Amino acid sequence: MASAETPNLSVKIAAVSDAAAGIRQFELRLPDGGELPEFTPGSHISVRVPNGLIRKYSLSNDPSERDRYVIAVLRESGGRGGSMSFVDEAKEGDTLEISAPRNDFPLVKSPAGYTFIAGGIGITPIMSMIHELKSTGGSKFKLYYLTRTKEQTAFREELSGPQFRGQVVMHHDGGNLDNAYDLWPALEEPKGHLYCCGPRGLMESVRDMAGHWNASNVHFEAFVEPEKQTANDRPFKVKLAQSGEVVEVPVGTTILEAIRAVGHDAPSSCESGTCGTCKTKLIAGEPDHRDLVLAERERSSNIMICVSRAKSDELVIDR
Repeated sequence: MASAETPNLSVKIAAVSDAAAGIRQFELRLPDGGELPEFTPGSHISVRVPNGLIRKYSLSNDPSERDRYVIAVLRESGGRGGSMSFVDEAKEGDTLEISAPRNDFPLVKSPAGYTFIAGGIGITPIMSMIHELKSTGGSKFKLYYLTRTKEQTAFREELSGPQFRGQVVMHHDGGNLDNAYDLWPALEEPKGHLYCCGPRGLMESVRDMAGHWNASNVHFEAFVEPEKQTANDRPFKVKLAQSGEVVEVPVGTTILEAIRAVGHDAPSSCESGTCGTCKTKLIAGEPDHRDLVLAERERSSNIMICVSRAKSDELVIDR
């Protein structure tokens, strides 16, 4: 059965432009110029790129625009080939297969305002949020946009415009951690909702600095799929407390995948450890937490089964 994110909608590439060094922007429209399925700020689509791989890309334009989707693609030469195929081979006039939009990173109402933190290409979902707030006269916000160089900063000219004066801080560290922007003053006092999208290291740093925030007010999205395994991974067992069943979790398989494979239903959404949908009560065992959702105080009694593993031979979870 096709999933909700199976590319099954044909669109044409209406325009292609360079958003920044190494970043290509694509404007997608229906061939007949009709309305596309609506989307909300923070949504993404799955795209079948020219070499056949399926990749997820955030929509960066204003959600009120029903005639087009705009995505920006970073060419990752060290990746698995999807972005290189897209940037190098896709051209204006080509037809692509995409999925309907899905949102694992929704913008919630926040009368107290928003703090946005974007690292590199992680700016894309946040752009749609900013467009929404601007077009609806929404709550106040502050964006901290961190990149390596000015030339690698997508949407730089737009975000430098007068309409964003006083709301956007852009910082370029030149790839030197000693020049990293100090985010602590922005996070020291919890206020409103915090959204962060960017490299794993940035998100982990933000999670640690925002540990005193209300966990429900802190939102993360990973712009790359998490690695299914690391060099130190080993197989382990998961005991399902409600039935007593023991499930083997091999290397390269998540807990979520393992329990589904033996017939158990389990809710999930992002499957990257950022949305919180698969949060499960942990009863026993030593977990290897790999999510960006759980606060330190929650980690002894909960686990995100879409990404986290075990340090002990067995975990017992409440399922």
